[in-house]
Amino acid sequence: MTHTVLVTGVSRHIGARLASVLAADPEVTRVIGVDTVPPPSYDLGGTEFVRVDLRSPDIAQVIAAADIDTVVHMSLVSAPTKRAGRSSMKEHNVIGTMQLLAACQRSETVSRVVVRSTTAVYGSSPHDPAMFTEDTEPHEPPTHGYAKDACEVEGYVRGFARRRPDVTVSTLRFANFMGPGVDSPLTRYFLQPVLPTVFGFDPRLQFVHEDDAVEVLRRMALEDHNGTFNVAGDGVMLLSQCVRRAGRPTIPVPSPAFRILGELARNVGRVEFSPEQLALMSHGRAVDTARLAAELGWKPKYSTPAAFDDFIRAKGLSEGLPVKMIDWLNGLGIGGRVGGRR
Repeated sequence: MTHTVLVTGVSRHIGARLASVLAADPEVTRVIGVDTVPPPSYDLGGTEFVRVDLRSPDIAQVIAAADIDTVVHMSLVSAPTKRAGRSSMKEHNVIGTMQLLAACQRSETVSRVVVRSTTAVYGSSPHDPAMFTEDTEPHEPPTHGYAKDACEVEGYVRGFARRRPDVTVSTLRFANFMGPGVDSPLTRYFLQPVLPTVFGFDPRLQFVHEDDAVEVLRRMALEDHNGTFNVAGDGVMLLSQCVRRAGRPTIPVPSPAFRILGELARNVGRVEFSPEQLALMSHGRAVDTARLAAELGWKPKYSTPAAFDDFIRAKGLSEGLPVKMIDWLNGLGIGGRVGGRR
């Protein structure tokens, strides 16, 4: 069977990689990539780029004109830009998804919809289970930011699935993307010269390597897999383990100070520590991926530690800090633990 695939969010790394992989697949006859801005430098292969704002009804015209049968929705923004702000981010994520699903609902050709979501929909709290399954209800549902947007998006996706039972709908809850090409609030955090941590907490983290993320998305775009699936590399890492592997000095600070540092960092164009990021850095989060493994008969190439190791190697962090710098920082008493020393 041949496919005509629409991929949203192709001006970002994972969306661009997916579009390129699908365009090279012999089962796919045509790939149309849409976004609000042209891809900066990504190689989209044979993908046809169309500049469309998902918040407008123009997306329906694109789907109708190209007889799209598969839609992969990657265009969810995980952090507001300094220029656009939170309100624009929410409109893009929620209103954009509503417009896209409305177009899919009216389409006579769309038979498969794949939606990128996030494990952030489970929230992060001290009452969480060791592992979230897809059916676990969060103790503290997200009330702000990207996680709340994702919860709303998933609600609209479930409504669409009820109205169009003839369409295969796959919702993928990804752990934090990790890899050489990933640029996210979390990867930018690990690239800071000194890493603030929340005093008294050592959260568990999970990552999914960008290669594995693209492979799961490719499979879902070409095969019928109804339902919601957690996607993460095997295993978990403590933040302290990540810090040691990256060789970064840390400053344990109380949670209010952590948020203030995040706001200061965002103001100078570095990284934002949103309330949801603060919760993650305090309580962590881990998910069970047995459903995905059983559905696809597949397991990720990269475990969580392997994904993080690939990231730090690509960024030149694996050598850590020079011993003299570590000793100097420890002499200043910064955090009481630098470069993995206690």
